[in-house]
Amino acid sequence: MTISTASRPAASSWVYLAACVVLVSLNLRTLFSSLSAILPELTAVTALPAWGVTLLTTVPITLLGVFAPLAPVLAHRFGTWQVLGGSLVLLALGLVLRAVPVPDGGAIIPLLAGTVLSGAAIALCNVVLPSIVKQDFADRVGLMSGLYTTSVCGSAAFGAGLTYPLYSALGGWHLALGFWAVPVVLAAVLLVPVLLRHRSTARVSTSTTGRSPLTSPVAWQITGMMVCQAMTSFTCFAWLAPILRERGIDGGTAGVIVAVSIVVQMAGSLFGPVWAARLRSQSWLNVAAAVLTAGGFILSLHGPLGGIWLWTGVLGVGQGALTALALTMITLRSSTSHVAIRVSGMMQGLGYGLGSAGTFLTGQIFASTGSFGPAAWLFAASGLGAAAFGWLAGRDRSIRG
Repeated sequence: MTISTASRPAASSWVYLAACVVLVSLNLRTLFSSLSAILPELTAVTALPAWGVTLLTTVPITLLGVFAPLAPVLAHRFGTWQVLGGSLVLLALGLVLRAVPVPDGGAIIPLLAGTVLSGAAIALCNVVLPSIVKQDFADRVGLMSGLYTTSVCGSAAFGAGLTYPLYSALGGWHLALGFWAVPVVLAAVLLVPVLLRHRSTARVSTSTTGRSPLTSPVAWQITGMMVCQAMTSFTCFAWLAPILRERGIDGGTAGVIVAVSIVVQMAGSLFGPVWAARLRSQSWLNVAAAVLTAGGFILSLHGPLGGIWLWTGVLGVGQGALTALALTMITLRSSTSHVAIRVSGMMQGLGYGLGSAGTFLTGQIFASTGSFGPAAWLFAASGLGAAAFGWLAGRDRSIRG
């Protein structure tokens, strides 16, 4: 399907569109990393039961998969940019809701409700962003893929590194978590001119007809890569700080280590897609990222504590590159923007839906053994899977609608 020239950004406006994409992306992971940064304190203050902790760390990731298939339908009806703008409003409401003060013992209700709403909003954003890159930045796919995935990593870094200091400075977990609605509102306001401009072309670049990506082996290989990387990626967001604290590192330092690791991710997520876009095959690149990710996580669990900054740095480089490459495979392997959004819906729906098992299983391992140590086997398996599917997905082939 040919992309309408009306939907392409003019030379004078593509920088503003790019800035909007970056600002939106900077809000797509604070939901996950902010909670984990103060999870021990929140659990102690609210007396959250073990099942409540499991829900709050697993449900939002599962929702990324549940709501992802809805994004192509909404984009066809309203347009990709409109879905992005509406999702930001939902995200802001969800982040505010989970921070609502309630009497002792009832915190799980607004926490879970806000988490559900926020997770659904992030799911829609996740799916439409690759299509927007394919549609509005067709001649800058590598650059824009790198910028928006780097910004996603930055979002996680902000949540991990700033939430604990906010908790200490503001004197409560409610304000520390509620703070993250502020940058979402700012991004939504900046998106208003873009939404007004795209009103007349809202449905030009999306379609729900044509060959289903479910029939494409390439789409399934990309999905398999996404499942395996999501198992490690979101387990890191949810549990890396508690893992470090179990190893004897205090809460503030653990938050800084996680934040630095995620900042390092930004290097991998920025240069991975740029490099990938210049290659005909990305197989070896995908495999290298998977090996670094699994190796870094296992060393963070069992490596000498004196090298923890190095281990989490290796994890950061690998995880940033692996996440970005999985998302970049959507744009590189899709023949058009409407194919890209359908592949994105399939890949992220199944990828996050099944990938959330990593967070759940890690929590269950800790609950049953009292230690995160045995989870190393889970990370080894997910790394091997990501390498195998990444090799297959990286071969030079296209998905056609």
